[in-house]
Amino acid sequence: MPHDVIMPALGMAQDSGLIVSWLKSPGDAVKAGDALMEVETDKATMEVEAQADGFLTRVTAAAGDNVPVGNVVAVIAETADAEEDEADPAAQPEAVEEPPNESASTDMPEGKSVIMPALGMAQDTGLLVSWQKAPGDAVAADDVLFEVETDKSTMEVPAGHDGFIAALLAEAGDSVPVGESVAIISAEKPADPQRRSAAAAAKPAAASPASGTRAQEAPPAKATAPVKPTPAPVKVAAVEGVILASPKARRLALEEGLNLSRLVEAGHPQPFHVRDLETLRTMPARDAATAASSGETAARHLSARVSSDGLARFLAWAREETDRSADATTLLAGFAKASLSAVEGHADPVVLVETMYGSARFPAPAQDDEYTASEEADLIVRDLRASSLSGLRMGAEAAPVLTLVQDGETLTLTLECAPGDLDARAAIALVSEFAGRLENPLRHLL
Repeated sequence: MPHDVIMPALGMAQDSGLIVSWLKSPGDAVKAGDALMEVETDKATMEVEAQADGFLTRVTAAAGDNVPVGNVVAVIAETADAEEDEADPAAQPEAVEEPPNESASTDMPEGKSVIMPALGMAQDTGLLVSWQKAPGDAVAADDVLFEVETDKSTMEVPAGHDGFIAALLAEAGDSVPVGESVAIISAEKPADPQRRSAAAAAKPAAASPASGTRAQEAPPAKATAPVKPTPAPVKVAAVEGVILASPKARRLALEEGLNLSRLVEAGHPQPFHVRDLETLRTMPARDAATAASSGETAARHLSARVSSDGLARFLAWAREETDRSADATTLLAGFAKASLSAVEGHADPVVLVETMYGSARFPAPAQDDEYTASEEADLIVRDLRASSLSGLRMGAEAAPVLTLVQDGETLTLTLECAPGDLDARAAIALVSEFAGRLENPLRHLL
């Protein structure tokens, strides 16, 4: 079936993205993971990847266009000749004029909308974990408004606007489609701030008798617009030796000294979420000998801070010299491979580089090499410079993880790993090697 390509939210307060260039042309065959276009925001320039196999069709935006977040810019169809089936007006369903929704227009306060952001290119919905502000509260643009969880990450989302909370349109625990409004921020303090669930906000108003008459007169196929089905939850298969859990569940388990492997031993289904920690808390404590034998020890957590100027200038130079073909993902993979080789003596370590929008393995796997993320990597590098994070503590994973976040003009590099992955001396050396290359990329070439 056709797959819509939308303008993603590359930043939490981003309203639109500038298409710098298309990397594929209409009619080209594409595979999931292929770079389709290059998008620029006020913070970053990123390549947007295809999320399905097929042919690029119905391209509606050109290079240089500034496109609102959530708008469809192209379609990936099953065949190259699946052109504008909807271009013929006769093929389009006749729009049925509906009376204005009086309750929506009168009840909904005026102001600027805050939408559910896309934290990943394949993300359809986000789980609203908690609100950090209440209706009527004053907020600044940089204040954390809510926390959202996807299958890959948990993020704090800023308000994006100065003002007052006029309405919260979803409750904690609601799964909200990407691009849907979750809050309204007004310039003036609201006299009657509102709070409602996502289901109530999305519920259509009852049709008036007049509209009911029109619906009966119109052909059934044209009476209502098709409703996009809610995506079914993704079932993740467990991988032997790897514990699948949400980032927030890992972080809380680490902070409380809880061992997720005990849920595995007890037969609880993966992936684990925050609600599963309550079951873990009620389990009887183990004696010291049992805990030591099961590896219940704290993960190593090291951080370094360097200036972002060196990396930015080097990337700009490299893109100019290589006709814009250089990218940060390949450069960071090179830094990681050289750093790990210097510390551990690996001849050719496997490095997995993850961003908010996809991942790439270095060296690249053969076409018939089916691998599943981190269990086949010697080191994982998470480039989260496009996010609003300024620091994190996630806990050990299947391989050592180097995470890169940006706070103003400063890059924060964090290494997290299990004690058995790297000893203390090797962990310190790895962070020092990688941080040195970030601050002075020329060191990597010498």
